[in-house]
Amino acid sequence: MNKTDSIARRILGWKLNRWDRWYDYEKRTFIYDHEFQPEKNLDHAMRIVERLKEFGYTFHTNGVSEARFNDIRGTGATLSQAITNAAYSIIEMTANGHCPRTWERLC
Repeated sequence: MNKTDSIARRILGWKLNRWDRWYDYEKRTFIYDHEFQPEKNLDHAMRIVERLKEFGYTFHTNGVSEARFNDIRGTGATLSQAITNAAYSIIEMTANGHCPRTWERLC
């Protein structure tokens, strides 16, 4: 599972419907791989930001290459990559059991 798949499933709550698309139960729509590329598209990355805000995270950025959700930081060549990396760091931390309270909110 790559970063985008992990974020789609664990943060956005989408379910893998087929090898090339997810299903968003809240909006009852299919999302194809090419329609969700958060590392390349800032609008897509901002969907992650909005969802994490719903979970109680506070988003901070230097506007260029760094993103933070509370105390979890991600960097990248672009802001969209930084957001994706920070979100994936949240997933990695929760999967390793470091933040069980966070994991409960994401599941």
